Amino acid sequence: MSKVGILMGSKSDFDVVKPAVAVLKKFGVETEVRVISAHRTPDEAHEFAASAREKGMEVLICAAGKAAHLGGVIAALTTLPVIGLPVKTDMMGGLDSLLSIVQMPSGIPVATVGVNGGENAGLLALQILGIKYPEIADKLADYKQAMKAKINADDEALQAML
Repeated sequence: MSKVGILMGSKSDFDVVKPAVAVLKKFGVETEVRVISAHRTPDEAHEFAASAREKGMEVLICAAGKAAHLGGVIAALTTLPVIGLPVKTDMMGGLDSLLSIVQMPSGIPVATVGVNGGENAGLLALQILGIKYPEIADKLADYKQAMKAKINADDEALQAML
């Protein structure tokens, strides 16, 4: 069963979603990735949200650009945690997407990562799952230690050059 459902409003958003899929797979978490539009396929969005928990999903990531209503629509239809992933647009560089996702009405929370922040969306989903699954929390701790070691090594290399 999938643990993280990933939706995108358009197939063209897949390049933004790929890093989320990659980090989730790296941690051994199953995903289901779909193209579902809040505006063009509202019945499919409703069905996906209504059945996500039954399909074993525990966190949902919704990537969308422009009006970016996908995350809010899905959050309105489920009690699962929803992470909004704003997609960069030509018109406003993604600010339109970001504002559409973060400005949810009271009672419909959508956690939101930065514009084109696919990797962070995947990592946030992992942190949420890590509350329930200690093995994921342990892998995240190792991941953060590896980041720390890389930065420390980069700093040492820089200091040696000065």
